Amino acid sequence: MTLVQTVVVEPHDGSLGPLLRIADDRLAPEESYGAHDHRAVDVVAVVVAGSLTHAWGDGTTLTAGDVGVLCAGTGLRHDERAGPDGARVLQCYLRPTDPGAAASHEVVQDAAGWRDLRRPDARLWVGRPGDPAPDGLVVTPEGGGTVVVWQLDSARPDWAG
Repeated sequence: MTLVQTVVVEPHDGSLGPLLRIADDRLAPEESYGAHDHRAVDVVAVVVAGSLTHAWGDGTTLTAGDVGVLCAGTGLRHDERAGPDGARVLQCYLRPTDPGAAASHEVVQDAAGWRDLRRPDARLWVGRPGDPAPDGLVVTPEGGGTVVVWQLDSARPDWAG
């Protein structure tokens, strides 16, 4: 497997509320993460370049500009495979709003502007460099044509003490 992963944000103190981690992942053409499990986490995948096929549920393919929202809930096993041009993906991990829910996956194609994540503690905005971006945690992948802004309820969660 050829995966290059750079952790962009990973607060261990709960200071970003529900946001646990953001990783800038690059997969070589036709490579995958390998089958793996998720449980009690929400993963928001913003495809920056290339394409990525999600091997769970309906097997949806995401292309640059698409956002996939995976709510793992009680658990699932899945894989994601890059297309012929590889894939660059911002993988954003959040505490789940309902860890006891059934797993689900939703894709928003060409996700410009605000994206409804159906949660009260986190909002996601997706745009291009040069677009007037809202205030929040701004993530601009180097060399990428995407800007991501998270607005978060940064109240410290119970586990942060």
